[in-house]
Amino acid sequence: MADRQHKPTVVNDAGLSTVELLAFGLGGLWLVAVGIFALMMPAASEGAGALQGLVLMMTVVLPLAMCWVVATAARTTRVLRAESARLQAAIDALRAAYVADRKNSPAAPTVEARLNEIAQTARKTETALATFTTSRDATSQPKPKLAITAIRAATPDEQPLLALGTREEDAAPPLPNADFIRALNFPDNDRDKTGFDALRRALKDRKARQLVQAAQDVLTLLSQDGIYMDDLTPDRARSEIWRRFAQGERGRSMAALGGIRDRSSLALSAGRMREDTIFRDAAHHFLRLFDKTLVSFEAEATDEELAAFADTRTARAFMLLGRVTGAFD
Repeated sequence: MADRQHKPTVVNDAGLSTVELLAFGLGGLWLVAVGIFALMMPAASEGAGALQGLVLMMTVVLPLAMCWVVATAARTTRVLRAESARLQAAIDALRAAYVADRKNSPAAPTVEARLNEIAQTARKTETALATFTTSRDATSQPKPKLAITAIRAATPDEQPLLALGTREEDAAPPLPNADFIRALNFPDNDRDKTGFDALRRALKDRKARQLVQAAQDVLTLLSQDGIYMDDLTPDRARSEIWRRFAQGERGRSMAALGGIRDRSSLALSAGRMREDTIFRDAAHHFLRLFDKTLVSFEAEATDEELAAFADTRTARAFMLLGRVTGAFD
């Protein structure tokens, strides 16, 4: 149907346009005028006969050549317009066919829609994981009661109960470094079960949760300017430099930590820091939490764990924002 509606119009190139007819008409009139002039022109002397013939020939040929050039240019223009019309009609037909095909078949998600979906998922990760954890716990083990239903005296053989103010996250075991590093890199996609499991465990740890949530906010704000950590390829700094930075060393010796060299990302981030108060506050909050967390993490991490930590999306955001704010100068 789309092809019938957008069928190209066929133009007859064999006919003559108004400009061509006018050029031919002027050429004919000029020939008649020159002929009448030649007949009425008095005979030239013997020495000037050749020159008079040359002038007469140029008088005839040059205007006719100009008329021919005008006619040829007009015809070429008409042909080009006809070809342009055919091409435009073909493009319209292809566009209509594409739109019809999109309407008749399920549309595949575009890159932009996919990125927006991932950003939205990142903003709602904590809520989604809380729901996921609740559903898993309900099928695997009894849900712990949060309210005390009875108070009874404890016998010497029983373990003492936790104080009323103790929260579940305070009683949880320390978060392993591997889970902490994996959580800071965030899940790669909605099928990354390992990443979501590590993120779920990190959100139960108070210190890790603070940095994860701050990193979520910063990564979401950066994505609004089209800045994604996967697109950045920073220069890797040695674990020794990360340790020295965690131990308080500052200055030009720490410049290797600002390994982000992408000029567009640096320029966009610097402009956002100057103009957007929300972005600036979120960035400074994230940088403070990252610095504070790095101090405690470095004390117990191996060089391999520090290298993996520095390769996370969260660490790349720290490198980018740290360089923008001059933290490595």
